[in-house]
Amino acid sequence: MSATWRLGDLTVNRIGFGAMRLAGRVAFGSDQRGRDQAIAVLRRAVELGVNHIDTAAFYFTGDLAANELIREALAPYPDDLVITTKVWPARHPDGKWWWATPEQLRGQVEDNLRALGRDRLDVVNLRVPPSAQDGSIAEHFGALAELRDAGLIRHLGVSNVTAEQLAEALAIAPVVCVQNAFGVGAPAQERELLRGCGEQGIAYVPFFAIAGSGRESGTGTSEHEAVEEVARAHGASPAQVRLAWTLAQGPHVLAIPGTGDLDHLAENVAAGALRLTADDLTRLNGLSG
Repeated sequence: MSATWRLGDLTVNRIGFGAMRLAGRVAFGSDQRGRDQAIAVLRRAVELGVNHIDTAAFYFTGDLAANELIREALAPYPDDLVITTKVWPARHPDGKWWWATPEQLRGQVEDNLRALGRDRLDVVNLRVPPSAQDGSIAEHFGALAELRDAGLIRHLGVSNVTAEQLAEALAIAPVVCVQNAFGVGAPAQERELLRGCGEQGIAYVPFFAIAGSGRESGTGTSEHEAVEEVARAHGASPAQVRLAWTLAQGPHVLAIPGTGDLDHLAENVAAGALRLTADDLTRLNGLSG
């Protein structure tokens, strides 16, 4: 397992686990098969040293919900396990999306508390919707800060934000992490935000570090030739190279790869020990998209 970083007063290993794919029946088949496999993956992740799990109440498909799977698999929770969730977006049971008002955030936080079986959430990220990418997040983040002051939340983070929105949040309350889309080929402004987080001691937590532009659909069938060549040189997979490159961007960078497959889980965790050469990093840094 790779080195550690602190989310406020909580220490996590730099390779964590993203729970988004746990509730996907397309990947698992039937609900029961999906439930059994998801529970096995979660328990194995903890056995392999993962102590940072990223989830959300809107990670569900049918009767499979990530938060409930996490509780079933891991409660009573290990003392060092940190569970990060996110609010603002939500989904109705039929899958349709809705976005909470500042006043509705408490209900979303309480839903996460109930489903996870916790009295206080370790970290809650305010996940900014695409429609608000250029707008103010002060009202929503301020509402979360009030919930932190009330004892429902331990630490706050932001997700899908710009540098300006991060600064806006920091003027209201401490921010322990920024969770944005990032990977090989990330744009210059996102790399600058990553560097800025490091200078401020804030964890930068990329999502889609493996999937890249494929996002929720995954990596697809094509891969950059340079990534494949670096992978062959190290006897590693392209996914491992992408994760290793991500971690090489700074000691404050955490990874939260998600999978529903035990072999892929072991592969992802093992990427923490992969050390790319300076030439590898230079070559991968030059890629786009």
